[in-house]
Amino acid sequence: MPPTPSSPETPSSAPTSSSAPAAPTAAPPPASSPLDLRHARDVAVSIAQEAGSLLLRRYSTGVQSRPKGDAGDVVTDLDLAAETLILARLQAAFPAHRIVAEESGVHEAIGAASSEGGWTWLVDPLDGTNNVAIGLPAFVVGLALCAGETTVVGVVHDPVQNQTWSAVKGSGAHGPQGLLRPGARPMTHGPVLGWTQGHGVPRTDSRARALKLVMERNSYRTLQLWAPLICWIMLARGHIDGFIGYHAEAVDLPAGSIIAAEAGIEIVSLDGGPFCETIAETERRSFVAGHPHTLEALLSLVRAADGLAPHLEGLPLLRPR
Repeated sequence: MPPTPSSPETPSSAPTSSSAPAAPTAAPPPASSPLDLRHARDVAVSIAQEAGSLLLRRYSTGVQSRPKGDAGDVVTDLDLAAETLILARLQAAFPAHRIVAEESGVHEAIGAASSEGGWTWLVDPLDGTNNVAIGLPAFVVGLALCAGETTVVGVVHDPVQNQTWSAVKGSGAHGPQGLLRPGARPMTHGPVLGWTQGHGVPRTDSRARALKLVMERNSYRTLQLWAPLICWIMLARGHIDGFIGYHAEAVDLPAGSIIAAEAGIEIVSLDGGPFCETIAETERRSFVAGHPHTLEALLSLVRAADGLAPHLEGLPLLRPR
């Protein structure tokens, strides 16, 4: 693989997430204001690490999975157990906040406290479910807090590596070694890219086919990890050069995109215009993300793919039987 920057994570004295998991019963410090975002970040880190400990413990004893929808996706008992834990912790810490969880959907604020609305937590209890289902230990926990349409806190915890990354809007992104601020990588043999697409994208989608074909043709490697939050962290750490998403899922996007953005990564829509990670329409949750020095080259791949897409409409879909 191309060389990796020696130290993309700069040591910092700023308060940050730790690589050491918090004790499951450890109580976060009290908030210093009605909504102290650093306090919210610390609470989310504690919850994500507790959920990660549960996932790692249960993963080692075997995973039960079942179909989710009719597109080949699955859900496991680990998803459900971790989500139950996260919901209970968030509702106890922030009863006035709305929660949108990947498996159980929307949970409105509780009781009278709901008058303080406007805050929403997005919960991905297990990003990488398909990896877990086939025995591949590549999965993370993701939590994001949104103020209206703006993501203000993001936390991603990797229980396998026992590492946590987090960001508060306007305060930078931090990982186990400190501040995240990757530089542009030399790409002697081409860029290493990440790709993600939403569950609803059909295999016959010519634009998705063209994007993947052009990325493969013009990169050193194109990663499809079944866990987009891992790609966001790799990008924020400077370990890959770009990340392209097509009709991305809503719940597992903001926790990673805010960490990347706070690390200095630029994120735009496929036409190079502004991108909003909390946009409701799936079709508009498509993005190009990369270091400012590589963004134009990434957008040129999208333009090449758009020129190729009409020629792929008649490409037959062959399925092994």
